[in-house]
Amino acid sequence: MESNHINYLELYAKDLEAVKTFYSKAFGWTFTDYGPTYTAFSNSGLEGGFEKTGKAIINGALVVLYHKDLEGIKDKVIACGGKISVDIFSFPGGRRFQFIDPSGNELAVWSE
Repeated sequence: MESNHINYLELYAKDLEAVKTFYSKAFGWTFTDYGPTYTAFSNSGLEGGFEKTGKAIINGALVVLYHKDLEGIKDKVIACGGKISVDIFSFPGGRRFQFIDPSGNELAVWSE
């Protein structure tokens, strides 16, 4: 394991089952439950987890995922219950969109 590299990511979720269903269907992630208030995810490129919370979720960081088919994954995100918060736009080096997951987390997906 390398020092100074991102190694794990934790996010909050109000409904662990809904967030697991969303990410497994939309992106193929797998989950391991650690009790009733935590689930870890893998097969995402970076391992992490969701902690159940009843508090308002305030996103302090924008997590950016990569996908080779931006339009296709956008359609899949919508079909799985995600809401587009910023539609596809270009930036130097690629294009991306942002979405809100079922727990209120905002993430982005980019492609070349």
